[in-house]
Amino acid sequence: MLIVEDDPRIASFLVKGLEAEGWSTTVADDAPAAIEHVRARANELDFVLLDLGLPGGTGQEVLRAVRSRSATLPVVIVTAKAEVDDKVTGLDLGANDYITKPFAFEELLARIRAALRTDQRTSTELTFGDLRLDLLSKIAWRAGRRIDLSQREWALLELFMRRPTHVISRARILSQVWEYSHEAGSNVVDVYVGYLRRKLNRPGLDPLLETVRGSGYRLVSPAAPEQPDS
Repeated sequence: MLIVEDDPRIASFLVKGLEAEGWSTTVADDAPAAIEHVRARANELDFVLLDLGLPGGTGQEVLRAVRSRSATLPVVIVTAKAEVDDKVTGLDLGANDYITKPFAFEELLARIRAALRTDQRTSTELTFGDLRLDLLSKIAWRAGRRIDLSQREWALLELFMRRPTHVISRARILSQVWEYSHEAGSNVVDVYVGYLRRKLNRPGLDPLLETVRGSGYRLVSPAAPEQPDS
């Protein structure tokens, strides 16, 4: 997640809270740094929290840079500017939501989850290697064979498919798939990842889910078939 915020106290508060929720964060404290980060790493970002009043430029300029690189990257504006015109401008430029300071951290988390759900509705199918998810019918296939998934297994797999090759922490999975319905120390994530592995992995197919020790899990690309010697 990219946090664009020039107030070091607020930036520190956001980093501490979001990393506790399993997010990996980067802070840009002025508009030029944020725009440069977006241009260099737009494909690696999965969320942007954006202040509007920034040194060296404006949040609107940063938002334009984001949208020039990605039409679907979720952006929530977090700012002290509460005027209707500022909200309208931000939303018209492509922000997913708008929250004014001061705010409750729980409300920010709820808006982040809502923006991610909105992002999930922008396509009807997800693919990764030989794995395919139909978001309308809620059916998954691997190598052309249907996989029957429970509601939680589906939500877990969709989360991985939305961020392929990204390490997703247990805390973030709990936040987005269970929405705090289990205690942080629960092993429910590990149990359901185990269920999902058994359904995805079939004889003759490469494993797709990888455990990153101490960090979480991620989808990995199937091994490319060996090419015959020429």
